[in-house]
Amino acid sequence: MRKILPVLLLATAALGHEFWLAPASYCVAVGASVPIKLLVGENFQGETWPRPTRRVRRFVRLGPSLADSTDLRPALLADSLAPAMRCPAPGLHVVALTSQPSFIELPADKFTAYLKEEGLTLALRQRETAGVATTKPGREAYRRCAKTLVLAGALSPAAADTACRRMLGLPLELVPEQNPYRLAPGAALTVRLLRQGQPVAGALVQVWEAGQPATRHFSTHTNQQGRLLLRLPGAGPYLLAAVQLEPAPPALAPQADWLSTWASLTFGGPAGPRR
Repeated sequence: MRKILPVLLLATAALGHEFWLAPASYCVAVGASVPIKLLVGENFQGETWPRPTRRVRRFVRLGPSLADSTDLRPALLADSLAPAMRCPAPGLHVVALTSQPSFIELPADKFTAYLKEEGLTLALRQRETAGVATTKPGREAYRRCAKTLVLAGALSPAAADTACRRMLGLPLELVPEQNPYRLAPGAALTVRLLRQGQPVAGALVQVWEAGQPATRHFSTHTNQQGRLLLRLPGAGPYLLAAVQLEPAPPALAPQADWLSTWASLTFGGPAGPRR
């Protein structure tokens, strides 16, 4: 297990490309309608994700029990800016989204800078070894895997917290091992990064806490079991993000040399969400 890291008090340089789910509130009344924005941006500041209805593969709400789930794609068709959901039962609810691959091509210098910025050293070394790091554009397919945790009603002392620990089968997935809404300020939260259900060791994970006067940010790496241990001192909300890059599979090879998968997790802060 890595050493527990505090959330730094100084904001760092913004990193791009992040995508996340932002409910209007992380703490909602049971049965209330809750809009959820699909955002893309930097430093936990985002704009509405364009054309989501054509790009979303899966968009679902999963409740405290296995039988409690809702397909949210119809809500996205009705309102692509902020589709709404309802949490019919008290407890912790997970909303998950995965997207279809999209394609982008970057000039060689910008692709190299992007690989360095995101800690994607394997692809960087392969391009350098092949002698194309400064000459060949980066042709990439990318897909999104986003989750958010919403608390409906008050936490029951006897309630099981299995919803947040449930593995949903996303291509890349951040899975908290405790319910963050049960934590006292400053308590530790353990999160695993899974790739096709298997732990990802040594992966770069970005962590942001939205707040005033500035958003706080730090980055760390998962250990050999794919875990990272964080302290959450503030009221949040928080954004965790990670990315993995691999050679494009044959189905995407005509348009891309690489496939990147972006995972994010958002939730409110310890001692009850306040936003």
